[in-house]
Amino acid sequence: AGPTARKQGGRSKVKKYKKKTWLCHRTKDTDQIQDEIEKAESSGKPIVFEYDDELPGGGQFYCVETGKHFSDAKALADHKKSRYYKRRCKELKEEKYSQGTAEWAAGMSKEVLPPAHAK
Repeated sequence: AGPTARKQGGRSKVKKYKKKTWLCHRTKDTDQIQDEIEKAESSGKPIVFEYDDELPGGGQFYCVETGKHFSDAKALADHKKSRYYKRRCKELKEEKYSQGTAEWAAGMSKEVLPPAHAK
């Protein structure tokens, strides 16, 4: 708590700082995780990380569904019982969005309708 220390919440109004911290801590999107799972299934190799000091638990306790690393097996087991994990698993079971679906939702697709007055 020296003369250069900032008081708590001193950066709360700085938009750039908020955006940067949000980007750093953002989780992976569901379609990215679905792609990873598909790639692992097609190659036949599970998603495994080599030992890395930078990651929590050396990168050995990784949850594929949420894309998070954990410090030990107990933390990973507790996470797999959580509401967040179960919700994410349900989201991953849904079908992936395609370009056609996005265009249809935006109203950009051309629907072929039957003629209004058949002769």
